Amino acid sequence: MDNIKDTIQSLRDELREHNYNYYVLDNPTISDYDFDIKLKELQTLETAHPEFYDANSPTLRVGGEVTKNFNTVVHEHRMYSLDNSYSLEDLQDWETRIKKLVDGDISYTCELKYDGASISLTYENGSLVRAVTRGDGFQGDEVTANIKTIKSVPLQLKGAYPQKFDIRGEIVLPFDGFIKMNEERIANGEEPYKNPRNTASGSLKLQDSAEVAKRPLDCLLYNLTGTKLGVQNQFESLEKARQMGFKVPNEAQLCYSIEDVFQFINHWDKARHHLPYETDGVVVKVNSLLQQEELGYTAKAPRWAMAYKFKAEQVTTKLNSITYQVGRTGAITPVANLEPVELAGTIVKRASLHNADQIEKLDIRINDVVFVEKGGEIIPKIIAVDLSQRPLDSIPTQYITQCPECNTVLERLEGEAKHFCPNYNGCNPQVIGRIQHYISRKAMDIEGLGGETVALLVNEGLITNYADLYTLTKEQVMPLERMAKKSAENLVNGIEASKQIPFERVLFAIGIRFVGETVAKKLAKQYKSIEALSKAPIEDLEKVDEIGIKIAESVVAFFTSEANVNSIQRLKDYGVQLEVSAEKLANQTNKLEGKSFVVSGVFTQVSRTELKKLIEDNGGKNVSSISSKTDYVVAGDKMGPSKKEKAEKLNIPLISEANFLNMLL
Repeated sequence: MDNIKDTIQSLRDELREHNYNYYVLDNPTISDYDFDIKLKELQTLETAHPEFYDANSPTLRVGGEVTKNFNTVVHEHRMYSLDNSYSLEDLQDWETRIKKLVDGDISYTCELKYDGASISLTYENGSLVRAVTRGDGFQGDEVTANIKTIKSVPLQLKGAYPQKFDIRGEIVLPFDGFIKMNEERIANGEEPYKNPRNTASGSLKLQDSAEVAKRPLDCLLYNLTGTKLGVQNQFESLEKARQMGFKVPNEAQLCYSIEDVFQFINHWDKARHHLPYETDGVVVKVNSLLQQEELGYTAKAPRWAMAYKFKAEQVTTKLNSITYQVGRTGAITPVANLEPVELAGTIVKRASLHNADQIEKLDIRINDVVFVEKGGEIIPKIIAVDLSQRPLDSIPTQYITQCPECNTVLERLEGEAKHFCPNYNGCNPQVIGRIQHYISRKAMDIEGLGGETVALLVNEGLITNYADLYTLTKEQVMPLERMAKKSAENLVNGIEASKQIPFERVLFAIGIRFVGETVAKKLAKQYKSIEALSKAPIEDLEKVDEIGIKIAESVVAFFTSEANVNSIQRLKDYGVQLEVSAEKLANQTNKLEGKSFVVSGVFTQVSRTELKKLIEDNGGKNVSSISSKTDYVVAGDKMGPSKKEKAEKLNIPLISEANFLNMLL
């Protein structure tokens, strides 16, 4: 029996190595025929000896697992977006900003930005245990069965590797594979796929992994995430990933100056057209992981990275008409309806015109021929009018004066770019939009309730605001279109479960203008309850970190509305969480209230992230750079000399990790 086990293991190891040589190194060491013979031998042995089952066996790459519903998985480490730049000047400005925040020389790792579907792979003890899509950055869909079918994804790692880590990358569809797939579809009388990126992304959500296995997908990896990774910088981490068996693009380059970065960009702006994959730019990362940690993150993106986007493809087409949409806040958005045209692999029919100023600036008119490009290769945008083709009888566009939905006269406040419909409670798109925002994933995340169902509920007169949701019964919703008994039960249960959503998310959900996720968290932390927030005057609100006059006025205006106050009171009566929980409050104090801290260096007792959290939980404020307003610098090992010098020059106390922790006792 041991001999059989050894034979199975030996075949697995051999096939993995051949697979790596073929799909990662592009250097086959065995013929396809011989590979298939060995694979069939392994399959026969595994079938005869199920006791030696291995979820990561090379025989399981063919797929066959059917997933009807993809599990939602919270990322252990958030998947951030990247800030974009569209000029070399933008990159210079970025470098100027980061040089103010870190000490010492800065080098950069430049990598090509491949246009695919983002993925996070989790490995434990060298084996692939989970693959999760990016989702909203906080959580995504588990697609492990589908990812296992991609030959360049190692199921078992080589050499030395951390005990547990995540690695991020892109699932891409090479041009050759995309063309071949489309040739087969056309031959079968089917519609061809529009572009490689969308096809790759759609492949990840196919329910049958055997279908995914038929597609020539590839996986390009670029970022190790976790603790105890055994690397000091980004460029080193790429090499380590290669050694473990991952397919890491060889085009990455270490640059020692921003001028070297510019050379890399200029080279690949032309050379990218010879690559086998779609690329839409270059990602520039601060190379040192210690400097990355120092720089940290904004609410949306790392400060230590910047994406440079290559100039977008441009086409011309005719503007057929302009229509107007009403958003949940009452904001009016004009939309250009275009003669359909292909752009960057997709058919474009519509483009936002943003506001009246933009229409006036472009002097855009119906029947104009317009230049269209994709902002960031995604969103269609009209950038100019071809005046040489303008008809002689052309008439300047007159912006609408009444709401297209309820005919209310539009308003435009001083300093505002957009027109608004003031009919807050009587304009259907606003009512529907607010409730759709309330139930969205980042807000109340109500299971069983989607945007279309919300529109049905409003149009049927069952609800007029988000508080009405908590009065719905199964009997009321069952008659709705596509609503069976089970669906109705799930909806009502999902609404009931939302009563456990924490206060900061409820605050985001109720839709105060300008109060996004980050601002909602800060307000919840400062005021602890909706009652305290509702009584806060403008001058107090402005004192809260990152709250300006615009947000402060919006918060006050929200609570002066009788309709809003009534809705909030109803939410309270129904048991929705409108204050910070006692459990969370128990871990918070005001010991550091009014004090601002800069955290710099490497720490031993707690991590930098934990240290910053302790500052916030105890009423303090984290700031990124030292100024005369800084109260303390928490100095760890390897703190930069220029930061130390600046702190001493401004007479700002430098305290150790131990000193800081003693402040909390």
